Amino acid sequence: MAKRRFIFFDVGNTLLFPNRARMLAPLPAAQHPPLERWQALERRTKQEFDAGMLRGRIDHGFWWTFHTYLLNELGTPDSAVRDALVENTQNSANWDQILPGTRDVLDSIAQDYAIAVISNADGRIDAVLRRCGIADCFASITDSGVVGHEKPHWEIFAAALRAMKAEAAESLYVGDVYSVDYVGAQNAGMEAVLFDVAGAYREREVPRVESLTELRNWLRQ
Repeated sequence: MAKRRFIFFDVGNTLLFPNRARMLAPLPAAQHPPLERWQALERRTKQEFDAGMLRGRIDHGFWWTFHTYLLNELGTPDSAVRDALVENTQNSANWDQILPGTRDVLDSIAQDYAIAVISNADGRIDAVLRRCGIADCFASITDSGVVGHEKPHWEIFAAALRAMKAEAAESLYVGDVYSVDYVGAQNAGMEAVLFDVAGAYREREVPRVESLTELRNWLRQ
């Protein structure tokens, strides 16, 4: 097995997290779910979305499904509100919540590996990473909105590998959705680990971590 030299990170739900107040602005504040409810919806959506992806049949995108579940729970299944919620969620500027210590752990990992980003985004994820103070941690940032291919398509992984002059066999990808990040990276020839803050994959027999500190410790094993 090739020596691991490169680590590529997803952004959403891995490095940066939702600004839920801005994302949920189309809803009255009293209807905004607490974090625990949000993560429960995330777990449910991941299970359904992964099953569809692995069958090769997806009727709707991840966030369409997530917000449909949310509105059904609230008893307000309004398609216009759902579409506004999806649009807000797909706006990279609304993914600007960064956990304390993120930069310190990234700097620590970067002492041993070259690190980079691969994100399904809107062409502006580099600006969000700059605003959050961590863009300069990464040797390259590959954004699907620029490349023209989204994970799990192999071409976005190939573009990122080229940018880093990296071989797939010496590269690890860290992301939060099994069918998109884990399977996509493995199909591109990379090693993969799930970043599972919401605990969607605790029952799945795959490498997984729930924090960057846990990732750093896993890398040191």
